[in-house]
Amino acid sequence: MIEVQPDFSAARWFKSARSEPSDQCVEIAVVPGRVGVRDTKNRGSSQLSFTNAEWQAFLQAAKSGAYDF
Repeated sequence: MIEVQPDFSAARWFKSARSEPSDQCVEIAVVPGRVGVRDTKNRGSSQLSFTNAEWQAFLQAAKSGAYDF
């Protein structure tokens, strides 16, 4: 089964207010049912796409210390 990628072309991308202005971070965008993640150093490149459930699971795990950032 081929999964159709969501269209993020009209999405509003944003990054953390704590990010440095040097464009070395990630941005996220939300469209119905999906969350996109892209690298600010290469905005024209492809982005990662997660379901809302996948994104919420990631956030919960990050907040609980499951990842070593």
